[in-house]
Amino acid sequence: MTRPESSLQPSSNDMDDHGVHTVLVVDDVPTNVKILVAHLQAKGFKTLAAYNGEEAMTMALEHMPDLVMLDVNMPVKNGLDACEELKQNPETMMLPIILVTANSDTNEIVKGFEVGADDYLIKPFNYMEMLARVRSMVRIKDTQAMLLEVNRHIDDLNHDLEAKVKEQVKELERVNRLRRFFSPQIVDSIISDGAEDILKEHRREITVVFLDLRHFTSFAETASPHEVISTIRELQACVGPVIFRHRGTLERFTGDGMMVFLGDPEPMDDHPLQAVKMSIAIQKEVDLCLRESWAAKGYDLALGIGMATGVASLGTIGFEGHLDYAAIGSVTNLAARLSGRADGGQILLSARTNEMVESVCPTNAVGEVELKGFSHSQAVYEVSHDVQFETVG
Repeated sequence: MTRPESSLQPSSNDMDDHGVHTVLVVDDVPTNVKILVAHLQAKGFKTLAAYNGEEAMTMALEHMPDLVMLDVNMPVKNGLDACEELKQNPETMMLPIILVTANSDTNEIVKGFEVGADDYLIKPFNYMEMLARVRSMVRIKDTQAMLLEVNRHIDDLNHDLEAKVKEQVKELERVNRLRRFFSPQIVDSIISDGAEDILKEHRREITVVFLDLRHFTSFAETASPHEVISTIRELQACVGPVIFRHRGTLERFTGDGMMVFLGDPEPMDDHPLQAVKMSIAIQKEVDLCLRESWAAKGYDLALGIGMATGVASLGTIGFEGHLDYAAIGSVTNLAARLSGRADGGQILLSARTNEMVESVCPTNAVGEVELKGFSHSQAVYEVSHDVQFETVG
């Protein structure tokens, strides 16, 4: 008998849905092989041919087809034995196999599935059904290949996942630390520009603002711990968003108050004016959200604000695990002293701050004031109560 030659070229433009696939046809009857090959090539499949189980195994390992159509009754090595060996070999175990046989005995079919067959065709078969089963098997093969590729990709991702997680945790800790001090706009700028050099030691003119509650000491002595802490939390929740809207840097909480500065780490040409606008907005917010409820509870509390403008040394201070971004210099002491002298609802300014804002912000002279820690009296001003600025959104 003349064996038909194997072909790796499709003979038709009627291509399979998933592209060109290769089918290994195995049968000891050359005519059967020729007919199957013709039908498969007509539908765009590439084909290979073998005539017994041994040849089938050799061809499968050499060419790695997408599907094997394997006759059961063959000399040298029958289809069941070849199927079992192919399924036990790690290189071909995922290869779909359709067993083809004239024996419709149920036990024979069950045995085929037990050795690893994926489907069964009983001779004589309908060629449309055969093509449908072939297409089904190659789709399964494509899906398996896709899943294997996905798994390989997942393995690649997992290979360095631990290092990436550690890096991301470190980055998250860094961002959270920045968010303790800086407004969201500044943090986003630092992260996007990678400009953490701005946190290194430097000197710059800034405006420092201290906020402090009047009569808080006497309140804390008589109120319950819950009332004291709740009141501080209310104040911080009310004031914090206003500070960040004005691009202020929150240096620290000071018990019943807080220290804020403007003009660093983000340079700001008009930081004294922005500090005044922020302070007015804070007083209004406290009056709107807290003063009435405090009064209803019998709390005699009000917010005093002091600010000063001058050159400070700025940078990170502290120790590993507890770092702060700080402004150090006489300007911070002056702002703190002015805050301590401010009455409830009052905003006091240093002479330097007043000089830089008085052209656009009405102020009143308080006079020369002796302040602790300063050898000379300080000229002090206050923001007029009728000053109106557009609210920063």
